[in-house]
Amino acid sequence: MIKIGTALFEACEELERERGISKDVLIASLCDAMVAAYKKHMRIKEAANIEAILDEQSGEIGVFSTKTVVENVEDPDLQISLSDAKEIDEDVEVDDEVKIEVTPEQFGRIAAQSAKQVITQRIREAERNLVLQEFLDKKGTLVTGIIQRVENRNVIVNIGKTDAIMPQKEQIPGEYYKPGNRIRVFVLNVKETTRLPQVIVSHAHAEIVRELFELEVPEIEDGIVEIKSISREAGYRTKIAVWSNDPEVDSVGACIGPRGSRIQTIVGELKNEKIDIVRYSEDPVEYIVNALSPARVVSVDILADDDYSHEAMVVVPDDQLSLAIGREGQNVRLAHKLTGWKIDIKSVSQMEKAEAANFQNYEEEPVEEVEEDDELQQEIEEEMNQQAYDEEDIQHEEAVEESSDDEEV
Repeated sequence: MIKIGTALFEACEELERERGISKDVLIASLCDAMVAAYKKHMRIKEAANIEAILDEQSGEIGVFSTKTVVENVEDPDLQISLSDAKEIDEDVEVDDEVKIEVTPEQFGRIAAQSAKQVITQRIREAERNLVLQEFLDKKGTLVTGIIQRVENRNVIVNIGKTDAIMPQKEQIPGEYYKPGNRIRVFVLNVKETTRLPQVIVSHAHAEIVRELFELEVPEIEDGIVEIKSISREAGYRTKIAVWSNDPEVDSVGACIGPRGSRIQTIVGELKNEKIDIVRYSEDPVEYIVNALSPARVVSVDILADDDYSHEAMVVVPDDQLSLAIGREGQNVRLAHKLTGWKIDIKSVSQMEKAEAANFQNYEEEPVEEVEEDDELQQEIEEEMNQQAYDEEDIQHEEAVEESSDDEEV
């Protein structure tokens, strides 16, 4: 047995406190390292009956070979005679197993070098597994981190036991990410690598808004108010559709909070990003009207509503057209994402012009029919005149023949 003292156990306990790596994992790693060192020292590849045992009471560790007690030994590596086994344990019988210490002399230095490599590797593997499991559980949730640095347009955020990467496409346009600032990010994905797992986070994901509302609005966390849909253009504007499962609770009012306290907290967290809270409705017309707020709507006509398409024509007052469409089409684009409906917006004057044009086309159609009727009538008259001319010619010929006959007589 090799005396290692109590320092190893103290180091294991410290690692368990600091990094969360179990003490049993480290002790098992040490035992595996001892076995590996023994096989290398003895130049053997297969030794299933070799194991290392650590005695925590005495602080000693040794390598042992497990052998089966037999009457006649056929394989000395796996078997031991009954007489030799009695010297180790007087109560042993045939077919029992005994453990025989086989720790080589001057084995401490060799074991220490091997143990250092194995334990270091096992610690890294344990850390990787801990981080991987922790952030797999946090995938799809909101976490708080500290901005470390910016590398190649990627923001590196420390989120606890590892650094996460925020790619440029997941950043808010125009946002300045200063190292040392705290930031709330959404865990998008966790990728396993040979070193620590790679965690991808986002500051522009729509689910960040959902998480913030769940944190700030107790009614959402309790399930009284439900978030039906979210559409977001990070850094500019967000629309969120909410629904109340309790008739006595106003879904929009609950999200706004007393004197707007709840919504102000969320807007501050999102760096003054505009948020439109929309009341959800199962009636598509009402839902579209609400989604286009703050613009006023005159009418909504459903053009298509089936498994293949959902289209609607919306008419708004002339002075509300730009507001309904939004800057660069932002308002109608967010309304489309929120409702899932393709929305075509026209002003009242545009609709009146379109209806007038349609009416004019409708009025012109009978005139064309009359023109066609006149042409047909003209053809009929020409045919009748031709028939009359033919009859006159026949009558004239008959009269000429009769006159010639009289002259012959």
